[in-house]
Amino acid sequence: MAGRTGSSRAQGFRSTRQAHADETAEDYVEAICDLIDEQGECRVRDLVRMMGVSHVTVVRTVGRLQRQGLVETEPYKPIRLTRRGRTLAQRARRRHETVLRFLRAIGVPARQAQIDAEGIEHHVSDATIRAMRRTTEMLEDGAS
Repeated sequence: MAGRTGSSRAQGFRSTRQAHADETAEDYVEAICDLIDEQGECRVRDLVRMMGVSHVTVVRTVGRLQRQGLVETEPYKPIRLTRRGRTLAQRARRRHETVLRFLRAIGVPARQAQIDAEGIEHHVSDATIRAMRRTTEMLEDGAS
């Protein structure tokens, strides 16, 4: 990495950590929204099971989401999305669905498309999402 100063490298690492934190927030609010929609409420134990992580990890993450104003909760009570949290969850869900539909339209098997969509949705720009939507619509219209 010749030519990069320590300061610019540190900024790159900070940006990467922030991007991962944003991904985690999006994944959690989307999961919370799904659980509320499916079963009427979301509890820490539900997220532990769904996300495949420890109880401690979920509690810490939910605490961070609460500090960010995305969720509201109290000990031993269900987790609720704030208006801001629900908006983020809906945005994440739309991005996920767009990527998933695109991958399926280009022939990726369903199971693999689901796995890949979980990562891709966080790493593409809004312009790329729009292009995926347009391409998917063309491919689906052409298949009809």
